[in-house]
Amino acid sequence: MSEFFVDEQGFYGNFGGAYVPEILYKCVHDLQQAYLPIIESDDFKREYHALLKDYVGRPSPLYEAKRLSARYGCKIYLKREDLNHTGAHKINNTIGQILLAKKMGKTRIIAETGAGQHGVATATVCALMGMQCEVFMGKTDVERQHTNVERMRMLGAQVHPVTTGNMTLSDACSEAIRDWCCHPQDTYYLVGSTMGPHPYPDIVARMQSVISEEIKWQLNEKIGRDYPDYLIACIGGGSNAAGTIYHYIDDLRVRIVLAEAGGHGIDTDYTAATIHCGSEGILHGARTLVMQTDEGQIKEAFTISAGLDYPGIGPMHANMAVKKRSKVLAVNDDEAIYAGYELTRLEGIIPAIESAHALAALNKLSFNSDDVVVLTVSGRGDKDVQTYLNNKSLAKEYGNF
Repeated sequence: MSEFFVDEQGFYGNFGGAYVPEILYKCVHDLQQAYLPIIESDDFKREYHALLKDYVGRPSPLYEAKRLSARYGCKIYLKREDLNHTGAHKINNTIGQILLAKKMGKTRIIAETGAGQHGVATATVCALMGMQCEVFMGKTDVERQHTNVERMRMLGAQVHPVTTGNMTLSDACSEAIRDWCCHPQDTYYLVGSTMGPHPYPDIVARMQSVISEEIKWQLNEKIGRDYPDYLIACIGGGSNAAGTIYHYIDDLRVRIVLAEAGGHGIDTDYTAATIHCGSEGILHGARTLVMQTDEGQIKEAFTISAGLDYPGIGPMHANMAVKKRSKVLAVNDDEAIYAGYELTRLEGIIPAIESAHALAALNKLSFNSDDVVVLTVSGRGDKDVQTYLNNKSLAKEYGNF
């Protein structure tokens, strides 16, 4: 068995597990017992793939970005998750988990969200299935992602602004877990990334693995081989990254490059670069790399990107980084804004600021002219236009704005 996938105890090497309060033990244990028989059943697969095709709009295109390729001296293909229904990769996971929740007999769905894309995707599938939906979102993110908040409300979700901590993604996760503790019988916690107690990291990675599954046959159609030289994705909790690399984890011909949010820099207190700055600890039910004080208190993460604003990392990615399977780069706010404008001007694609972190990694790597690079554009930038405008001075070297 691969050393990079979850083992029977729910661990990825030293990372993972399920560290939950006693009141949630039965919920988590029931989910551990139920998820594989359900998602591996023919009924589930048939319904899941039909919804991906006819509702989400998959497969998402693999687009050869010729002007961007010329800029970086290689052949760059963009995996266009921004073209999915709701505008990001998040819908791949919420479609799968809502089916799982339904088959487990749950009637109430809760979720956490940072940039709002997971919240929108959760509210969307709850509307589709006629299920109650409540979303926890840090007050800071509610303000900077106002459009997504209104989308959730239009879809019938109740949005709870969280006012603890620095009022961002980590605090929303904590509040969602507290709610789950109060409603263990009827509530399904629909986690948005490859984080949390086992089996959530495995569930989310499996739901997102449709990304790399498509990359394999799409590349084969375009270049006559089913693997790239480089895979690049942004990483916060790690869901789009997990989906991008899932079918290539054990293929050592493929170099995996992940971009985490450096904020103002990894040598400052204003960063979300967990793999660079974190140490082993427990966060939201899993042992992983965590940004924490010497006393074990969680540090506040900081980045311009609401979706990458998390002081931990999924245990799958912690294991891969420690074992050097992935190369992790820290991308600062100014580099991400610059890269976002660059893609916009070169290819007519406005990326989410999360995705712009992945694009900024291109400038930190050296390519050969025949290298094939696949980069996942995890979401579209409609939600971030105001942030781009507020920070366009950070991209002043690139053209006139």
